[in-house]
Amino acid sequence: MADTILVVAEQREGKLNRVSFETISAAQAISKETGWPVEVVLAGSGIGSLAQELAGKAVGRVYALEAPSLAAYTSDAYVFALKHFIREKQPKLVLFPHTYQVRDFAPRLALALDRTLISDSIGYKYENGKLLFTRQMFQGKFAADVSFAGDGPWLATIQIGAFRGDQAEAGSASVENVTAAGAESAPRVTPHEVFQEAKQAVDLSQSEVIVAVGRGIKEQKNLALAEELAKALGGEVAASRPICDNGWLPLERQIGSSGQTVAPKLYVALGISGAIQHIVGMKGSRTIVAINKDPEAPIFEIADVGVVGNLFDVVPALTEEIKKAKA
Repeated sequence: MADTILVVAEQREGKLNRVSFETISAAQAISKETGWPVEVVLAGSGIGSLAQELAGKAVGRVYALEAPSLAAYTSDAYVFALKHFIREKQPKLVLFPHTYQVRDFAPRLALALDRTLISDSIGYKYENGKLLFTRQMFQGKFAADVSFAGDGPWLATIQIGAFRGDQAEAGSASVENVTAAGAESAPRVTPHEVFQEAKQAVDLSQSEVIVAVGRGIKEQKNLALAEELAKALGGEVAASRPICDNGWLPLERQIGSSGQTVAPKLYVALGISGAIQHIVGMKGSRTIVAINKDPEAPIFEIADVGVVGNLFDVVPALTEEIKKAKA
């Protein structure tokens, strides 16, 4: 499996994380320049149907890496199983989506393989036969191109929204079932039921429509405008940091460098000026609509549609028109 790109896809509770397709899209783009074929591995238990879903993309093969120990996620089991699988296959490059789960186990996996991990990449370059990954620094103010100094397998994670999941090319790959290696010793981590608080939480990275509010909303009671618009669009409400710092929305709904990174199909920014700390968390959105009364607001530089106006006039009218269109 030398000079192959291996994508480690992610599933939770029997459902594929859609950012896995973004990582496949990144791998396909790199493959076109390097000539390295793409393969995918999915870890879990009883994941045959999910593996078939991944096989609908233009990849050489999908490996369903199965074991009872992988039924519920633990970093112990994932690191052990993937370590043995990667050592056996010896791919040139291993790509992961930069999710909370990957952030938990990928550094340990890199250590177990005695290899380097480049995390949270927003792009790549292939120059003179050398592969470089681009990382943001100082909250997006600078970008650095980073290369691997040692031998493969090389490990890298891809930032959510850096590549378009819907641009992953379709295909018809074969699925190979592989029995994952299991540790002989008892795991140090035992999974329990998910806390109720976590069940109530929202993973905005999975949302296709997000309506986000900033300082321009002025008062907490005005959040109802955003909530009505989000309801009409079938989306989620989010916010820039000042809104969450004020306690108007929970921290789990914060977008930006100190919050979540998202890439929905539609991102509606209400009264958000567009500070770099916020932009780094949502600039990968497919369509960005900004409503702000300041025509010089930085958010308009990345918006696909910009409305210069008072959001208290624009949003109710927009919500009403959406409701009429859906009636």
